[in-house]
Amino acid sequence: MRKLQILGPGCPKCERLAKEAEAAARELGLEFELEKVTAMDRILDFGVMATPALAVDGRVRAAGKALDREDIKKLL
Repeated sequence: MRKLQILGPGCPKCERLAKEAEAAARELGLEFELEKVTAMDRILDFGVMATPALAVDGRVRAAGKALDREDIKKLL
């Protein structure tokens, strides 16, 4: 099972990234868990300085932009 984490304060871009990540994982038929990480100390623990960010299985794959579904699929 993949663990997808959306790192950000819950802004509109963060919400869009969460929706696109969920849709991408479903389209790929992946078993996944989606977690929204909003606590700034936890976000900084990932080394992220720009949000939103996407982490897959604990590894940051993109930061500072809300990726579209096709880009997310490539990262998964």
